[in-house]
Amino acid sequence: MTTPREPRLLPWSGSDGKPCYLVTDDDGGPVSRLADTTEATQLRMGVELLAHAHDLLPRAPHGELRYLAECLTQALADALRVAESRGRRPSGLN
Repeated sequence: MTTPREPRLLPWSGSDGKPCYLVTDDDGGPVSRLADTTEATQLRMGVELLAHAHDLLPRAPHGELRYLAECLTQALADALRVAESRGRRPSGLN
């Protein structure tokens, strides 16, 4: 008998805002690959946004600071979701 695998937290939410999970025996399936690509994109965007923030902060008007804070908040939420997902996956898949 095969033991069930831990569900993978996907890097997107459902239409109702609830987390989405993937349960599969195939580590390289199409949804897993899409999730890997999405995670990589989210993390890369976070790095780029952080670099932009470092450049902008010393001279930014208040309106731009609010927009920047909203973008940084979303990037952090994405990064934390990726970290949570990778923390649940077997060590060979991280």
